[in-house]
Amino acid sequence: MRKNVLTLLFVFGLWAAISSATPPKGSTITQEELVRNTQELFDAVAIGNQEPWKKYFAEDAMYFDEKGRNMDKATLVKDVTPLPKGYSGTIKIAKVQSHIEADIAILSYDMDETETIYGQNLTARYHATDTWMHRQGKWQIVAGQVLRYYEDPAPGKTDIAKFAEYIGTYELAPGIIMTVTAEGDHLYSQRGDRPKEQLFPEAPEIFFRKNVEGRRLFRYADSGKVDALIDRRNNEDVIWKKIK
Repeated sequence: MRKNVLTLLFVFGLWAAISSATPPKGSTITQEELVRNTQELFDAVAIGNQEPWKKYFAEDAMYFDEKGRNMDKATLVKDVTPLPKGYSGTIKIAKVQSHIEADIAILSYDMDETETIYGQNLTARYHATDTWMHRQGKWQIVAGQVLRYYEDPAPGKTDIAKFAEYIGTYELAPGIIMTVTAEGDHLYSQRGDRPKEQLFPEAPEIFFRKNVEGRRLFRYADSGKVDALIDRRNNEDVIWKKIK
């Protein structure tokens, strides 16, 4: 008798454990469903359709966009407005990754954006990560963050004759040296023993390095001669003084 009771208790406990570990019917979600819902959100952006954003974002959602804005749901929904006249665009999801467990789902993906402004075509790439949660019978985003991939600017033109003014040695601090050299119509900078890097012109006296965010500029003193190299990072400047 006692053995039968213990057996029943074991079976009941096992059933309870399995039941608690199994999400209620209708609460599960797949990566394909998350992608479909997310694509619906971005298909609504160009036309300013706020309904999917109201539907898929929780009332207490937090959203951080590529501009550094921290928005609640009301602010986010209000931000979804039609593109101006003469503008059109699409956002397509790619390179999707997900982690889904119980009532939490994390979706991470790239966004490939195309935009046409009065016949001129533009592109941009972003990466986003959304956290979905199943509450009160529905899946909604409770937190999202978007980052923009860095892209090099379009190369411009510069006056090669001015390279002679840029060439020289620049000092950040005692013993911290950068040299600027030219080879034909190419300009290079080299810090210490590091490999030299080509400086590509964006505009006269403004240069960039491939796949490096920031700019390098040459500053002219009142004398009309270059007296410094400016290493501009996120709109802040590090000054290297020209010493020879």
